Amino acid sequence: MDDPILNIEEREAINSGRWFSSLSPSLRHDILRCAYVKRYRDGELIAARGDPPEEWIACAKGAVRVSSTSISGKQITLTYVEPGIWFGDVAIFDGDRRTHDAYAHGDTTILCVAKADFKKILAMHVELYEAMLRLHARRIRQLFGLVEDLNTLPLRARLAKQLVHLVRSYGVPSLSDGREMRISLHLAQEELAQLLGASRQRVNQELKAMEREDAIRIEPGGLIVRDRDALMRIADSDL
Repeated sequence: MDDPILNIEEREAINSGRWFSSLSPSLRHDILRCAYVKRYRDGELIAARGDPPEEWIACAKGAVRVSSTSISGKQITLTYVEPGIWFGDVAIFDGDRRTHDAYAHGDTTILCVAKADFKKILAMHVELYEAMLRLHARRIRQLFGLVEDLNTLPLRARLAKQLVHLVRSYGVPSLSDGREMRISLHLAQEELAQLLGASRQRVNQELKAMEREDAIRIEPGGLIVRDRDALMRIADSDL
């Protein structure tokens, strides 16, 4: 699925990313000048745990599922990298091997910068060092927030927060009602449960409760958010 050029939507996803758009025009130009495109079908392996860090990567379309494997051999999803987000730089900085597997979730396009080119850009643009520090600081804040939520919020509130995040990143207007938003990232309830550190059965119970409250609608093709404000109230109710 190689195609050397990003399409208009993919390029917009990269250029409008919160972090990337904060860089100077000259730095953005030099990053894009040496970047190359890779395309994957759903479920294809992008990078494996233990691989040497050869590329700095941004998601341009679809999602990248980051996972690990438990001692029993069960694969556990840790997060989904959405369009506009860059990753893979930690292993390049510390020189160690990749710590997790990365798979395409749906048809996925990534933009890659080779390790050697990444280091050349660092040498040319001191600005990138500070920008990477900001990026890592944001990740640490997000990680601490997730740990805090896991230890302080009930599953109902955590699920509502996750759905608000998903509709913000992957929401598209419903064809049947423009006031409703369909989450275009297709997640099985088991995958959603893994993100929340809960069982599929408990997540299913909470989803059905939210459906009875008219906050969401569960459809075979995915979730429809009917009332985003209601989800935000649920997420804030136990803070």
